[in-house]
Amino acid sequence: MNRTKILFFATLRHQAGVRSTEMDLPEGTTVHQLKQLLIERFPGLDWQVMDHCLASVNQEYCDDETPIPTGAEVAFFPPVSGGSPTIL
Repeated sequence: MNRTKILFFATLRHQAGVRSTEMDLPEGTTVHQLKQLLIERFPGLDWQVMDHCLASVNQEYCDDETPIPTGAEVAFFPPVSGGSPTIL
């Protein structure tokens, strides 16, 4: 098994109810598979938000197909929108 530290930021932290957690993952688990496991473990996580969130593995941004290496730290950041207001 692969012991992995997971960090939640912003609204994901609120939805999960924790700042971080650790999980034992099977070798070869991808970021997408981890998202699915987290939704099962933390029912407050919104799949639509998780599906569009940004992930990093060991402080490098990655996509959903990235395999999670042994002893990794995985962080999830919710999607953001916004910008500067228009000044007339």
